[in-house]
Amino acid sequence: MTDADLRIAVTGAGGRMGREVIEAATAREGVTVAVAVNRTATDSVAGVDVADATRLADLLAETDPDVLVDFTGPASAPDYAETAADAGVAVVTGTTGFDSGGTARLRAASETVPLLKASNFARGVAALRRAVREAVAAVPGYDVELTETHHHGKRDAPSGTAKTLLADVEGVREDLDRRVHGREGDAPREPDEIGVHARRAGDVTGEHEVLLAGNRETLALTHRAGDRGVFAEGALDAAAWLVDRDPGWYDFDEVLDGGSAPTTRDEGTGR
Repeated sequence: MTDADLRIAVTGAGGRMGREVIEAATAREGVTVAVAVNRTATDSVAGVDVADATRLADLLAETDPDVLVDFTGPASAPDYAETAADAGVAVVTGTTGFDSGGTARLRAASETVPLLKASNFARGVAALRRAVREAVAAVPGYDVELTETHHHGKRDAPSGTAKTLLADVEGVREDLDRRVHGREGDAPREPDEIGVHARRAGDVTGEHEVLLAGNRETLALTHRAGDRGVFAEGALDAAAWLVDRDPGWYDFDEVLDGGSAPTTRDEGTGR
């Protein structure tokens, strides 16, 4: 399927990312927002009416969208994914912060419909992840530190993207198996640690830096998102790609690579 006949449902339509997805969809030729829901009363967004989220099952049955796009929270996203799976609607979710139970519920939904979960839908972040894996492999023994910055309203720390980058590092460097979140007092660096620093300030959309240091040199790999629209556009790309796939668990890298087989690797764990 192409964007020319893509119909989506959007959850969390009153939230930051829900609004971005709706605005991006209405601006993209051929994409229709068939359903938009929110758990609290919300005015229309970009001309799209927003319904009560408790009506989602009925609305999916009435409108038959191709894909449900979710950027809500770890408590609500599994509910939405299960409702979509019951309706035979594919799922794209950029929600992060799941515990093992939430991830298991998403996994179960992916047995019925194609489900694509990513901690970040920016193409630049996908490129950053590949660069990080190559760089870490090229400089064995270097110290690794990760710093991420987001707006002051972000709930989970470290961010889902940061956790994914950490998993990428750990997948290459088996000797780095301990994450140290900030430092205080007498805290000398140990050889097996990755330093992790989460900052929350202002309206920063998202910044991630992986610092590699050793042998009298430093290498910093950084991604900065200018606004949330980049994530919304990536989610729409993923939605268009996911339609008509077999049930299974998919990754945003597959969208960029044009792959077709479900991935078995947990996004956010790297394994």
